[in-house]
Amino acid sequence: MPRKLKIAAIQMDATPAPTAKRLACAEMLIKQAVDAGADLVVLPELFNIGYRYHANNYRHAEPFNGQTVTWMRQQAALHRIHLAGTLLLRDADEVYNTALLFSPDGRNWRYDKNYPWAWERAYFRESESITIADTDLGNLGMMICWDYAHPELWQRYAGRVDAIIIMSCPPTMHQLRLVFPNKTLIIGDRYYTGNDTPFGTDLDLLAAWMRVPVINTTGSGTFRTAVPRPLISMIAASLLHPRLLGYLWQAKQATIEGAYYQQTKIINPHGYVIARGVADSNQVVVGDVELADEQPTPIGPHPKFPYTRLAYFISDTFLPWLMLPVYRRGYRRIIGAQMAPIDRTTRFWQWVVVGAFGLGWLLGRFGKYKR
Repeated sequence: MPRKLKIAAIQMDATPAPTAKRLACAEMLIKQAVDAGADLVVLPELFNIGYRYHANNYRHAEPFNGQTVTWMRQQAALHRIHLAGTLLLRDADEVYNTALLFSPDGRNWRYDKNYPWAWERAYFRESESITIADTDLGNLGMMICWDYAHPELWQRYAGRVDAIIIMSCPPTMHQLRLVFPNKTLIIGDRYYTGNDTPFGTDLDLLAAWMRVPVINTTGSGTFRTAVPRPLISMIAASLLHPRLLGYLWQAKQATIEGAYYQQTKIINPHGYVIARGVADSNQVVVGDVELADEQPTPIGPHPKFPYTRLAYFISDTFLPWLMLPVYRRGYRRIIGAQMAPIDRTTRFWQWVVVGAFGLGWLLGRFGKYKR
């Protein structure tokens, strides 16, 4: 017999603030969700610190016994709920953007973001694993933000889960503004080809394909940040917008600005949004979903994502690769030289790039002398 589940998706202002202040805000929102009868409460990505590209992020990485994890465990026990959210988690000599799901009795499940989006790689590293949380509510799959745009993750969860929870805080990546002292340019308009916005109809279609409820949380407010490695970042962005090359001399003065997608919502197994956020502010979105007796199997082809190939290359490969030294320097400066060791794969590709440049230089010299 199908089971009913009351879910609360929480939207929070993503403006950075001290962790204690943000936890206090989250606590009030959780109380509202509990008063509404929620069994499962889902907080947005990095709910404990907010979302910005800043050196302060290196100081916010916490161990598993730190302030935020302890607070999540206590909240789940206090309110007798399952509670999910993400934080920057320090694990040995690396840092991950980790989603944790706590049950009332203290059991917990961990999922690390597989795909840091673009500049995010400056603050945490990627992962390759999925997590199916075998909870009293059912088998729950987890993703974090930009992970949702990768078909292989959905394929790995297909037929194995009762619901998917996605903890997100995405700035409007297809409408971001690059603000210079005397000019503002839209830099994301060649990024996305859908009719609405990311996390919109594309996510609804995925819920229908999976035939399970999908819960998505987002941030709110204004996104405003400096650009990590500004000069080289702008050169990378010029792959989408060549006109940016004319502003390289102002790169260090530029900021990225935008809003956040208003896509905090609960989608039923048929792909219909049964509850969603309606304001650009803190709010609790509550809805009842029905879970099938057995994990449903998708039917038909996987829905296509309306992102360009160049968008995937810049977001998944090029900009993350450029951010590797930033990640390593940042955590070594704050924590110690043992952080972020260079693995064999990174070292291999470093030599490949050096070799390619060297070969190009030699061929250029040879061609010059031959002429």
